[in-house]
Amino acid sequence: MSQSAYIKFVQGSSVQQVSLEDIRHQLLHYREQVTLTGTQLDWDYAEAAFPYTIESKQDDRWFYLKGINPLYKHIILGPSEAPSTTGISVPCIHVVLPDEATHGDKAKANELCKYIAKQLKAELTMFNGRTIYFNPRK
Repeated sequence: MSQSAYIKFVQGSSVQQVSLEDIRHQLLHYREQVTLTGTQLDWDYAEAAFPYTIESKQDDRWFYLKGINPLYKHIILGPSEAPSTTGISVPCIHVVLPDEATHGDKAKANELCKYIAKQLKAELTMFNGRTIYFNPRK
């Protein structure tokens, strides 16, 4: 059974909603950052930290990350709306691990979700149902 995580844009988030291109930009920024880390370490860290290619279909509602080695298969990302505790839908990034996803995919998806949520000051509902708040709360 597939698993889902939600990066929700709530009060205090730096954005209120994102497009597919914004998500792609966040992933490319992440890849750029790990490439710079690899340069400092004199190691090809980018391939280990982001072992995916960004693939898209004709449908512009989502895209997926396709693994470049056998330890990683797929992660699906796209803008969506998630239910909240108040019953009102909130704009979010929906991250899905398909049935054929590996443990490596889940670990990388958790890492990417935390990175994106921290960058956008969002609320992250992880695959296990727990919530991490990166948004300023009072």
